[in-house]
Amino acid sequence: MKITPTAIPEVLLITPARHGDERGWFSETFRQSALEEAGFTGGAFVQDNHVRSTRKGILRGLHFQKPPHAQDKLLRCVRGAIMDVAVDIRLGSPTYGQWVGAELSADNAQQLLVPRGFAHAYCTLTEECEVLYKVTDYYAPKAEGALRWNDPAVGVDWGLPPEQISTNERDANASLLADLDAGFVYGERF
Repeated sequence: MKITPTAIPEVLLITPARHGDERGWFSETFRQSALEEAGFTGGAFVQDNHVRSTRKGILRGLHFQKPPHAQDKLLRCVRGAIMDVAVDIRLGSPTYGQWVGAELSADNAQQLLVPRGFAHAYCTLTEECEVLYKVTDYYAPKAEGALRWNDPAVGVDWGLPPEQISTNERDANASLLADLDAGFVYGERF
């Protein structure tokens, strides 16, 4: 398993090894000790989620849960391809408002570890996508937060023209970074 920090070092890109023969391949997709060795200090993963999207250009996010229900997320795409994005929303962070992203696909098997203190979203780049992800806290509706996916102050490149992207009403009307009250402060444990 290869674990590489992104341009925002707390966000990790993980590439599991695939060991193959004439029958196919085997891959270890998760190992807590490998994350810890790479510096991940988040909590234990408590829930797995599986999401299916049926069209290219579906955008889900930019979501987060406020403390005390903040979540670390570990995502992978097992069918199709997505542009997966994390935006730093920790007040006082040297990378506040900056984003990093990676194309995750069934072919490249890469995963993105998005720590708490980041808003997260992905956009489907192909028809028929399936995403699996782990979280370190349970869904808490009262702790939900969202950052607008097309906030010009953040400037995420989703890999598709904006007119090809569709989202739901909640995400379309989410807060701009300038108005965001996320509850995360750089250097504090949430």
